[in-house]
Amino acid sequence: MATLVLTTIGSVIGGPIGGAIGALLGQTIDRDVLFKPKGREGPRLTELAVQTSSYGMPIQRVFGTMRIAGCVIWSTDLIESRSTASSGKGQPSVTNYSYSASFAVALSGRPIRSVGRIWADGNLLRGGAGDFKVSTGFRLHLGGEDQDADPLIASAEGAGLVPAHRGIAYAVFESLQLADYGNRIPSLTFEVIADPAPVAAGAIAADLSGGLIDGAAATLPLPGFAAYGNLRAVIETLGTAIGGRFAPEGAGLSLRVSIDPERTIADAGVATGAGGGARAVGSTAAIETVPRTVTLKHYDPARDYQTGVQRARRPGAGYSDQQIDMPAALDAASAKTMAEATLARAEAGRVRRTVALGWDAIGIAPGACVAIDGAAGAWRVTGWSLEHMVLSLECVRLAAAALPVRASGGRVLSSPDAVAGTTIVHVFEIPPLDDSVLSAPRVTIAAAGTAPGWRRAALLYSLDGGARWSTAGATAAPATLGVLASVPLAVPATVIDRRSRFEVELAHANMALSGADAAALDAGANLALCGDELLQFGVAEQIGATRWRLSTLYRGRRGTEAAIGTQAVGDRVVLIERDAVMALDVPLATLGGEVRVLASGIGDVAGPAAAQTTIAGGSVLPLAPVGLRWRELGDGGAEIRWTRRSRAGWRWIDGVDSPLVEERELYRVTIGTAPAAETSEPMLNLGAAERGAGVTVSIRQVGSVGASTAANLFIPAWEA
Repeated sequence: MATLVLTTIGSVIGGPIGGAIGALLGQTIDRDVLFKPKGREGPRLTELAVQTSSYGMPIQRVFGTMRIAGCVIWSTDLIESRSTASSGKGQPSVTNYSYSASFAVALSGRPIRSVGRIWADGNLLRGGAGDFKVSTGFRLHLGGEDQDADPLIASAEGAGLVPAHRGIAYAVFESLQLADYGNRIPSLTFEVIADPAPVAAGAIAADLSGGLIDGAAATLPLPGFAAYGNLRAVIETLGTAIGGRFAPEGAGLSLRVSIDPERTIADAGVATGAGGGARAVGSTAAIETVPRTVTLKHYDPARDYQTGVQRARRPGAGYSDQQIDMPAALDAASAKTMAEATLARAEAGRVRRTVALGWDAIGIAPGACVAIDGAAGAWRVTGWSLEHMVLSLECVRLAAAALPVRASGGRVLSSPDAVAGTTIVHVFEIPPLDDSVLSAPRVTIAAAGTAPGWRRAALLYSLDGGARWSTAGATAAPATLGVLASVPLAVPATVIDRRSRFEVELAHANMALSGADAAALDAGANLALCGDELLQFGVAEQIGATRWRLSTLYRGRRGTEAAIGTQAVGDRVVLIERDAVMALDVPLATLGGEVRVLASGIGDVAGPAAAQTTIAGGSVLPLAPVGLRWRELGDGGAEIRWTRRSRAGWRWIDGVDSPLVEERELYRVTIGTAPAAETSEPMLNLGAAERGAGVTVSIRQVGSVGASTAANLFIPAWEA
């Protein structure tokens, strides 16, 4: 800077006096030539909030912790992926397209330590725990002078053709999924941690000036600061906001904030002419020269670093407003205090005084803080002149140190930051929830996460033991699920179970259950798969953060009465809700085989969640007959009757038989160990010889694709 150069030259030519004169000449050149203001006080906060991608854009230098946007320095074209999924038997397949992109964003022109949260279009992309809300690869280069080129960029552009960007911290996203952002690269902002603790304002000034400014005295801590654009304007903004002043010191400048006088001077007056004595010269500027308000904009950490505004106002005349864009992370109270202090300094600065001293006081340079005999307060030297061996100092009154004030940053509207956790997936075969009649098996898939932030997972399924995998799209909305902490009693499905009270442990505390009255249960509410039994519960009591006690049960729903009493602690519990489960139709040839499912969500860094089930036919086979009964025929024989059930509807309709949805009505009856026989009516006569000493009769309904499970009835020996 000219000040430093001319100070050195002046000292060489004229000693201490010449050095001081050179310093003043240099300051004039700095102010009016080299560093002449160009109509702005410093960086605008919007420059740190809007992501850029223009060649030649400056990169901010980050101190402490700040939220900044950065500049895209490399990207690929959009990468298109497609998957085909079936909508069900007889329906055309659907091809889904998705898009991703890989790109790099420069964050800081000086090394950093880490990156915390990341926002995409204002919503959290990466949470405080380091979890991403959208699938992406991510690498962070800290800006060290020994960092290597990013491997992805090098592979795309060619080895040896990619700079390592040493000294620049940047982030690389690999295959960021863009569906949530309109299939475009979103506007990203980053919580950049450059230093582990707040940084002193003086240390920032020293770093930005390359050591030419000694800021040891300016100890005001700033939680975060981003230097962007013209460095002189940034340093001036920093000095103005903290009430600092710059003074020559050695080969550089010092940033001073203390208002304790360095020395006391006596005003010898200003000569009025030959034999005329001396007089003191002072002035007070009109109040209109002081801003009516000082508006300070800053980044508020309590509001996810959104722009905060604090104002200081004074009474009296005037209309002007001073606006300071402070690219720093400040809480509301600190920003309000800074604005009030700036206004107080402006008011105190109305009072000016010219002091005349002997030439031996020439060492008092601009920027010095002095006390003046007979004048209250401390004064800052702003001007210096030497004429006829009389040193004239232009002085401005300094304001007293500002006391902390209280302020509010306004309502906090932070983006939700819920961790996704890992995926939990269950696959099972139950009758269709819409009472439709299927001709091929259907499995049902329900999934959720171990934490509340889980939303979806991509699905793959295999019908051949994992040799080949097909895509099945994405899971439905998060299901309410968990495990059995205790088991219900073995109570028949023909009565309301008021004896059982069993407990379930849900996957996380944000999941909840609720009770239902008889009308709601009749309409199908609170249907849950517990182990392999479908049941409904009328009462749900929360007894812990994730534990619930269920009672008033309807058992063995939708033909699952055979599973009553088979549960064990740790078995699955899934609340069956239409929007929380998805259906996967599989070929009829898989009946008796196995379906495997893999579910991969954004939190499944260790690998996808897996589940499997055997296709036993619960979605396509007829139901076992019910109401088995017999009566004596008088000759040792017995008449057996039963009631047919239908998979076309599950509600009891008085006076109307359930519809037959199979190709024909047919039953397969096995008497003891004899070969099975078939009948087309829901009855059978048993002869005395067949009855013998007592025999078990098994009855299955034969449907379009197979037979139901057996309904058994024991017929004792005939007593004449």
